[in-house]
Amino acid sequence: MIATICLALLYLASALLAWFDLRRGIIPNWVNLAIAVIGLARAAILDGWTAALGAACEGAVIGAIVWLLRRLYFKLRKFHGLGLGDVKLLAASGIWIGVAGVPVQLLVASLAALAAAGVMQLAGQTMTRQTSLPFGPFLALGLLVALALQQHGWIN
Repeated sequence: MIATICLALLYLASALLAWFDLRRGIIPNWVNLAIAVIGLARAAILDGWTAALGAACEGAVIGAIVWLLRRLYFKLRKFHGLGLGDVKLLAASGIWIGVAGVPVQLLVASLAALAAAGVMQLAGQTMTRQTSLPFGPFLALGLLVALALQQHGWIN
């Protein structure tokens, strides 16, 4: 019952995140915080406080690594390729799917974004290297897919 409620809240938060990022180009902090808090509550209720602490640590490490990669990219290219909202979403995602799930999340998100860019190109919209495409909705999709794969035992 608790797992189902938490999953439903994650779906709702993911839908809100996608809507905000597509409409406004930002991911509100409160949405990322909600995803993180729901994940921590789920871990604490289902697996205990030790598991919740471990999940929080994994999320923090993932967030720190992605933030450092974002800084490095900026130093090399002189523009941000990833917004801070995306970094925070990856940190919150780490609470749900851990270090093992984030590569799957990133793969699904990247392939979905590439497919969306291809469809936009085919629809007549000019796509260049400078064309901005909100990545949050694709990261949210990747989170949900990675979580489903974990729940079915396909990834640990």
